[in-house]
Amino acid sequence: MIPIGDDNRGRRTTPFVNYTLIVLNVLVFLYEVSLPMDQLEVFIYRFGIVPAEITQGVDIPPLAPFPIYLTILTSMFLHGGWAHLLGNMLFLWIFGDNVEDSMGHLRYLIFYLLGGIGAALAQIFLAGPDNTTPMIGASGAIAAVLGAYFVMYPGGLVRVLVILGFFITVVMVPAVIMIGFWFLIQLLSGLAALGVETQPTGGVAFWAHVGGFVTGLVLVWVFRDPDAVARQRAARRGYRAFQRW
Repeated sequence: MIPIGDDNRGRRTTPFVNYTLIVLNVLVFLYEVSLPMDQLEVFIYRFGIVPAEITQGVDIPPLAPFPIYLTILTSMFLHGGWAHLLGNMLFLWIFGDNVEDSMGHLRYLIFYLLGGIGAALAQIFLAGPDNTTPMIGASGAIAAVLGAYFVMYPGGLVRVLVILGFFITVVMVPAVIMIGFWFLIQLLSGLAALGVETQPTGGVAFWAHVGGFVTGLVLVWVFRDPDAVARQRAARRGYRAFQRW
């Protein structure tokens, strides 16, 4: 199931922070692809998270231009390929605007960054604190956004592209099903990745997805604006009731 849109009824504010995050991710990636391969590797090692550096407190060359703990933040804006970038930005585009409207601009930005931090720490301590391979991507922070959406709008309708062999269709499903299915896949894949690394699990930070989602489930209660949440819920319920009538 690939989400391609959702019900935005009740959203009143323009999601400036969400748009800015998407633009920053795209600009950084365009800079990445402009680099020669050797310089790109150095760039990833400098600004991505190397778990062993975080757990041991030692910056392994090539050195970052700032304290290594800040790579937890910079790594959120790096991606490993077009599919990685576009997949993440699609999820952020669909779900981030509603969450930002429900929290306010500044609170949403703080929530997003904290979600990414929680995701990174989960991946580091559950899947390899001594690993020297850089971790990059916005997936963990976006997983926190999904966790917040899951709590606030479980009945919100998500437009999903379903592909079963040659059969392709678009259906509307409740967020609790679409996001719940996504989380189950991440959890099962993370558990599989704790064993022998295989082709399906190797290279994907599934525990970052799980950690970010759980972080979002918890922090949403602190950062949400109950009035904004109620407004969005009421608008969506009213629309569906009108449609049934």
